[in-house]
Amino acid sequence: MPRVSVVVPVRRVRGSLRECLESVLSQSFADFEIIGVADGCPDGSGRLLDEIAAADPRVRAVRLAEPAGPDGRRTAGAEHARGDYLLFLEATHVLLPGALRRIADRLAAAKDPDLLLFGHVRTPFRGTPQPSRSLRLLKDMAGTEVCTLADRPELLEVAAVCWNRAVRREFHESGHVPFAPGQYGDRMYALGTLATAGTVVALPVPCVEHRQQRHVPQLAEPHDAVAPGERREQTGRSEQTGQAGELELVERFGDLFRALRGAPRFDAVHEPLFDLVSRELLETYGVLRRRRRAYVRAVAAFHRDHLPPGHRPAGGARALRLRLLTGGRAGGLGALDAALAARRGLLAVGPAVRRQLGRRLTPLYYRLQRLLPLQRDLAVYSAYWNRGVSCNPAAVHRKAAELAPHVRGVWVVSQKAAASLPPGIDHVVPGSRRYWAVMARATYFFSNVNFPNQVVKRRGQVHVMTHHGTPLKVMGMGQARYPAAAQGMNFKDLLRRVDRWDFSLSSNPHSTESWASAYPCAVRHLETGYPRNDVLVDADPDRIRAVRAALGVRPGQRAVLYAPTFRDYERTFTCRLDLERVAKALGEDTVLLVRAHYFHDESGLTAHPGIVDVSGHPSPEELYLAADALVTDYSSAMFDYANLDRPIVIHAPDWETYRAVRGVCFDLLSGAPGDTPGAVTRSTDELIRVFSDGTWDGQAARALRAAFRERFCTFDDGRAAERVVRHVLLAEPGLLPVTPPAERRPVVLPRQAHAHRADMLSADGRPSR
Repeated sequence: MPRVSVVVPVRRVRGSLRECLESVLSQSFADFEIIGVADGCPDGSGRLLDEIAAADPRVRAVRLAEPAGPDGRRTAGAEHARGDYLLFLEATHVLLPGALRRIADRLAAAKDPDLLLFGHVRTPFRGTPQPSRSLRLLKDMAGTEVCTLADRPELLEVAAVCWNRAVRREFHESGHVPFAPGQYGDRMYALGTLATAGTVVALPVPCVEHRQQRHVPQLAEPHDAVAPGERREQTGRSEQTGQAGELELVERFGDLFRALRGAPRFDAVHEPLFDLVSRELLETYGVLRRRRRAYVRAVAAFHRDHLPPGHRPAGGARALRLRLLTGGRAGGLGALDAALAARRGLLAVGPAVRRQLGRRLTPLYYRLQRLLPLQRDLAVYSAYWNRGVSCNPAAVHRKAAELAPHVRGVWVVSQKAAASLPPGIDHVVPGSRRYWAVMARATYFFSNVNFPNQVVKRRGQVHVMTHHGTPLKVMGMGQARYPAAAQGMNFKDLLRRVDRWDFSLSSNPHSTESWASAYPCAVRHLETGYPRNDVLVDADPDRIRAVRAALGVRPGQRAVLYAPTFRDYERTFTCRLDLERVAKALGEDTVLLVRAHYFHDESGLTAHPGIVDVSGHPSPEELYLAADALVTDYSSAMFDYANLDRPIVIHAPDWETYRAVRGVCFDLLSGAPGDTPGAVTRSTDELIRVFSDGTWDGQAARALRAAFRERFCTFDDGRAAERVVRHVLLAEPGLLPVTPPAERRPVVLPRQAHAHRADMLSADGRPSR
C-alpha cells in the first residue's frame, strides 16, 4: 500500500498534463501512486493520460462514463486510492522537486495527523513564481507541532484549496464534508476538512507551484470534433463557463454549515469560520454587477440561519457595510453603490477617451463594411506574413477548389509578392479598400500566422490557424522566458490574436500538446495532419523527376538538401558548414541544395559547381521530394521530411547556445528513439565522415528515423487538406480516419524515380507495353 495517493483530475489540460505528471514521477520519494481521473476530454487529455499510464505502472488512468464535474473526478480518484494519504493535485500545477519527501517526513514526525498543510508558490499567467501569503502564514507556525483549528484560527487565512494539503485517507472517508458540486466545491472541502480535523500540522515550505491559467470560456459547437470513445462536453451553467453565479456561493456556504453542525469540534470554530464567510460574502457583493437584491436576500437568510450564539460583530466602516448586507438592507447598499459608480465613472474618463481615439484610427470604410452581412461563400487565405501562396493555406485552397468550389478564395499578399503570383489567384493587398471589405465580410480565414491586430472578428466568422511546422523550439507564451526569442513581443496583443482562432491544425500529438500550452485559448485542436505534407505522401515519380530536372540534378546524382533554421539572436544568415569542403569531399556524384531561412533575404553563398542555392525556391515541399537526404539543425523541415522516410542528419554545432537562448520542447540530440531522427554531427569533418562511411543511412540511423516518423508523422497520411475542407468548409461532423504511419508506403526515392521512367520506355523511346 503506497504512502501517498496523488489524485489528478483531467479535463481540457492537454498542454499541461504531461509536465504535471512528470513533476510527480521525477520525485526522489518513490512510495506513491498517481490516479488520473478523466470524464470525457474533448481536447484529447484522456488519451494523453492513457498513454502516460501505459508507459509507467505508477500511473493509473480512471475513465468515468459520464461527465462528473471537478467534484466527481476528485471523489472518484479518492475512491480508487490505496495510499495512507490523499494529495489532490491540479493538472495545471506542478509538484516542486523534493516535495513528496518533505511531506512524507513531516507526516512521520507528526505521527500521522489528519491533515497536513503545506506551502506553495504562485506563478501568475505570464509572470514569475512568487511566494504566497499562505506560505508566510505557515512559516509563522514553524514552532507548532500539532494543533486544531480551534487552537490556531489564523489557519483559516491559508488558501482554502484542496491541493495545498495531504489528507489522511481514513479521515477523508469518515469526514462530514465531501467535495461539493460546482465551482466552489474545492473551497468547501478545504474549509470542512480543516474545521473537523483532530490533528493539524504545518509544513512551511513550498511543495506546489500554482500556475495560474488564463481564463478562457470553453464552448462546444455542433461540429466540434470528438475522438472515438469520448463524450461531447456539455455547455451552459457549468464548470466550463466558470459562471455558476454568486447565489451558488451563498448556497454552498449554507450546505457547509449544515454539514458541520453537530460535527466534533465545530462549536469551537463556529464563530471564526462564520466571520471568515461573512467577509468573503461582503467582498463578493462588491464585485456584483447584476442580481444584487437577490444576493442581499440570500446572504441575510444565511446570516439568520447560521449566526453563532452570542456573536458580536466588529465595529468600523466595514462593519456598517456588513450589517447592511446581512440585514437585507438592499436600499442602503444601493446608495453606496451609486456613490461608488460615480467614482468609477470619473476614473474611467481617461480610458474611454483613449478607446475613442483608437476607434477613429480604424478605417471608417472597414467599420461600415462590418455592418453588412457576411458572405458565406468567401474565404481569406494568408501565409508567412503575406509573402505569397504557400504552405498549409495553399494546400487547403487547392483542395477547397476541388471539394468546395462554391467557396471563393482570396489571398492576402504584399505588393511585392503580388507581382509573382500564379495565374488565376484572386488577391488583395493589405490596406487597400478591397482588403478591408474582404476582411469585414468573409466567413472563413486560413493563415499559418496571425492576422493583424486591427482585424475584428465578427460573429459567424471562422478562423483556422494552420501553423507552419512542428515545434522543436518554444513558442507563444513560452517565449516570455526567453527574451532573445521574444524580442519585445507584446504578449497581450498575441493573446488577443489567438482568441480569434476557432481551429488549430496539428500533425502529431506532440504539436497538439505544444499548441495547447503555448496558446491558451478556446481553440479546437484538429488533428488532421498538415495539408502541405499531403504531396510528400502521394507524389508520383514523374513529379519527383520533373522537380529534380528543374533544379539541375542529373539522373543518378545524389542530392543533399541543407536547410538550417533562423536564429533569433542573429541578424544575417551564418552558414555553419564549410560547404565547399563538403562538396569537394562528397564528389561530383553529389550536389548540395542549400536553402537559407525565409527570414533572410539572401544566403550570401559563393558560386560552386557542386552547390545550388535554392533559397528563393517557392516550394520547400518540392525540394524535399528532390532530395535524397536532409541536413538541418533545428528547423521544422525535419518533421515534414520524415514523411518521406529518407535519411536525416542533424548538424548542431551550437545546440547548447540555441537551447539556452531560444528554448526547446525536447532534447533533439538525446539519441533516444523518437527524439533524434538520425546521425548527429557537430563539425564539418564529422558531416563529411557520416556521408563517407555510410552512417548517414546506416542501420542505426534507419531505426532512429522509424521511431521519429512514428512520433511526428502521426496524422500526415496524405488526406490532411481533405479533412480540413470537409470539417470546416463543408461542416461534416468528425474527421476522416487516419492511416497509421506503419501502413503507409513512402513515395519512391529520387533515383528510383529515374529508374521507373527508364522501365516505362522501350529502346526506341516509345512507351513500353
